[in-house]
Amino acid sequence: MNKLELLRTFVRVSEMSSFTLAGESLGLPRSTVSDHVQALETLLGTRLLQRTTRKVQATQDGIVLYERSKDFLSHMDEIEGLFRQDAAALTGRIRIDMPNILARRVVMPRLPEFMAQHPNLELEISSTDRRVDLLGEGFDCVVRVGAQPDQSVVARHLCDFVMVNCASPAYLQRHGVPERLEDLAHHRLVHYVGVLGSRPEGFVYEMDGQSHQVPMAGSVTVNSTDCYESACLGGFGLIQAPQAGMTPHLLSGELVAVLPQFNAPSLRVSLLYARQRHLPLRVRVFMDWLGQVILPTT
Repeated sequence: MNKLELLRTFVRVSEMSSFTLAGESLGLPRSTVSDHVQALETLLGTRLLQRTTRKVQATQDGIVLYERSKDFLSHMDEIEGLFRQDAAALTGRIRIDMPNILARRVVMPRLPEFMAQHPNLELEISSTDRRVDLLGEGFDCVVRVGAQPDQSVVARHLCDFVMVNCASPAYLQRHGVPERLEDLAHHRLVHYVGVLGSRPEGFVYEMDGQSHQVPMAGSVTVNSTDCYESACLGGFGLIQAPQAGMTPHLLSGELVAVLPQFNAPSLRVSLLYARQRHLPLRVRVFMDWLGQVILPTT
């Protein structure tokens, strides 16, 4: 049995604390994942994982092996691609997460270009608006918009999204076009929250380098960017969104930009990856391509 595959399986189980989730991310049946771990434990003569009905945790020996294996596997990935001059020779799987609207509007339309250059790669693309656990869910890299408080990962700054205030023509016909901040008292805001039930922000704007907020009423609260956009198109109120994502609607006249002098602060777009000595070549190549694709949209 391939010892490298045993190590890769063990590392993924350790990161995800689950045989089932590790199997899904590796494209292996749960039974195969269990066999790999058992074979590795037999080979090394020690128990690496403590299995309970709810969770899988690494033993002390398992923790030591996990830390050693991460760097070792990264080195092996580097060696495998060391003498490959043909980009099409890159193989393996890349798992990434990014905001839904970024995947739908920017990345997916351009993805055929990347796959044509690297036909032997396999991509797993998650597009959600929640903050995924980069290591715990087995992602190679993650695109995030906004502040990055997590110090356990490396954040590569890609660009900044310029913001725009939008409303539908039908909404503005009913409520009028706001021209001053005082006018917002007579308007509604579509509220966006990461978790339903949490307190939404009001209308946010930047002045003299400082961020300010105006409390606003709203009849609709959403927790996804798709719903946020749809609610605005449906005439439920104002939204504050990255201009790159709203440009098609603004050009078609489906949405109208308002209060341009009171836009929200720009949002930082970052590419996150685990703090480790070496990234596999396939991941580095994909990250470089992703940075080029996202940058022109801002």
